[in-house]
Amino acid sequence: MEAIVILTNLPDDNSAQRLAKQLVATKIAACVNIMAPCLSTYRWHDAIESTTEVPVLIKTRRCHYNAVEQTIRACHPYTVPEIIALPVVAGLPDYLGWILAETPEGV
Repeated sequence: MEAIVILTNLPDDNSAQRLAKQLVATKIAACVNIMAPCLSTYRWHDAIESTTEVPVLIKTRRCHYNAVEQTIRACHPYTVPEIIALPVVAGLPDYLGWILAETPEGV
């Protein structure tokens, strides 16, 4: 299975929408879900921080991971943005086929 889901968080809805449009327009993502803002708590430079972030789920294929990562890094204001890829181990065959059709290799 070559479909993957990439998770990231952005600081606001506008930056999440810009990223989503860029990824879909360049055909390196089939679909991007922009979730409701959430509170993230984490340690950064030996201090515990809490901030509101906008979670983003990116559906694509494994061969586009590097391009998606580069796009996130270019659009993201954080020094070290969260970028985590998860394999899709099962799913509705028609939906998985749609992801692959919308993200052709070599784009």
